[in-house]
Amino acid sequence: MRLVLLGAPGSGKGTQAARLKEHLQVPHISTGDLLRAEVAAGTKLGLEAKEIMAAGNLVSDEILLGMLEDRFSRPDTAGGFILDGYPRNQAQADALDKLLGRIRQPMDFAVQLEVPTELLVERIAGRAKAEGRADDSPESVRTRLQVYENSTAPVIEFYRQHGQLTVVDGVGSLDEVFNRIIEALAPVKEVG
Repeated sequence: MRLVLLGAPGSGKGTQAARLKEHLQVPHISTGDLLRAEVAAGTKLGLEAKEIMAAGNLVSDEILLGMLEDRFSRPDTAGGFILDGYPRNQAQADALDKLLGRIRQPMDFAVQLEVPTELLVERIAGRAKAEGRADDSPESVRTRLQVYENSTAPVIEFYRQHGQLTVVDGVGSLDEVFNRIIEALAPVKEVG
C-alpha cells in the first residue's frame, strides 16, 4: 500500500506513521529524515542540498523529488510506503503524482488527520514546553497553522478529486486514532 499522511503540525502524523509502518510492514518515509540521511551519506543530491541549506535557503522541490525517486527504487518499497511531510503544496502533489505514475507505483490513499485548531495549539504548546522551546507561543502556533492550512488545502483537494482522500478524526487516544485509520484503509488493503 502506498499512502500519504496529511495533517497539521501536532495532528499526530509522525506517531501514527510509526505505528502504521509496523502494521502494514512498509517503510515510513519522512522527507526531513530522508534529506538528513542524504546529506550525512554525502550523495550527489545530499551535497547539493547541504550547500543550499548552508546558504539559508529551502531545498528545491526538484532535489526532494530526486531523493524520493531514489528512495522509491529501493527493494523495501516494493510493497508500498507511508509518506509523511510531503507533499506540502499543489506543485509537490502534481510532481509526486507524475513520478509515481512514471515508476508505476500510483498512490493508493491519502489520509488526512483532522484535529480542531485549539487542540493543535494545546498539543504544540505542550510539546514546546516539554522540550523547553520558547518559540512556540500560542500566537506563533496559530500563524504556523494558518500557513499550513493555506498551502495544504489544495493538496487535500487534489487527493479528494483523485478519489484517494479519506478524512480521519485525529482526536482521541493513540489507539483510537490508529484504529480509525486502519478501518479507513481496510477496503483498500483487501483490494490491493
